[in-house]
Amino acid sequence: MKKVAILGAGSWGTALAALLAQGDRPVCLWGNDPKRIAEVEACRQNRRYLPGVHLSGSILATNELAAVREADLIVFVTPSIALRAVAKRLRESGIRENAVLLSCTKGIEHVTGSRMSQILGEIFPPNPVAVLSGPNLAAEIVRGLPTATVVGCADERIAEKIQQTFGTERFRIYTSNDVTSIELGGALKNVYAIGAGISDGLDLGDNSKSALVTRALAELLRLGTAMGGNPRTFYGLSGVGDLVATCFSKLSRNRGVGERLGRGDTLAAIRSQTATIAEGVPTTESAYECARSLKVDTPIIDQLYQILYRETPIKQAMQELLGRDQKAERW
Repeated sequence: MKKVAILGAGSWGTALAALLAQGDRPVCLWGNDPKRIAEVEACRQNRRYLPGVHLSGSILATNELAAVREADLIVFVTPSIALRAVAKRLRESGIRENAVLLSCTKGIEHVTGSRMSQILGEIFPPNPVAVLSGPNLAAEIVRGLPTATVVGCADERIAEKIQQTFGTERFRIYTSNDVTSIELGGALKNVYAIGAGISDGLDLGDNSKSALVTRALAELLRLGTAMGGNPRTFYGLSGVGDLVATCFSKLSRNRGVGERLGRGDTLAAIRSQTATIAEGVPTTESAYECARSLKVDTPIIDQLYQILYRETPIKQAMQELLGRDQKAERW
């Protein structure tokens, strides 16, 4: 995979571009904002999303989708709410029939309940689709701090090619053929990270937060399995690994949103003051709808939905959660 294109020039997309450009590999980094992309190309930094990180001269920053046409590997790192629209625009522009599409976007589409790989498979039927997810905080990856992730694809040979393309001594990649579970683990953990942040904002302590994250895992397993996932995969990097990193790290944007909510800020104010997108916010609505459709008990998601979309006071939502009947712990 000599020609790589990344769609989405936020912090995660930029971090992946920097990772892939090691050894002067040519990488095309596409973004939708012409002015910002021109600045990235000129100053070799993404000052808005990843300030202070120098970008290799082998990275071409562009807002022209035509630059993606000849790519062997196309990496989608757009916001989940924009992925379908960007994919349709790319289809009109044209890509190679054997180009591999890799989704690094963590979300579930509103109304349809589709995973990102399902959207890509629908729009590009001939092209193989893979997914990547794990405890991968962009700011740590660009510093060269060691981490691991998992790539999932129905064709394990393609997963291995992606492994060879991305893998370094500091970015260890595992492969899997369980696309569904990898995607669901990566998407749902963002929801629970908002809850963990609310716990931090309320100063509820480590005992409370640890209990919340543990019960969140149980809930993720219930909903994820009902949506077609494999419980064993949820105990891996894209499930437990990503859940722990996102719920506890100060670098987690979803946890950060929750912390501000816990301190009394409104969601509207947080959104207006934040450049990056917290995928847990739209995913909460999608997960809530999926749980209702599948008749799965998801008390944490339910209360986060009430906070984010029904403006329920946090103390009331917390009381609803804590006031549930006590019962035996079962997995």
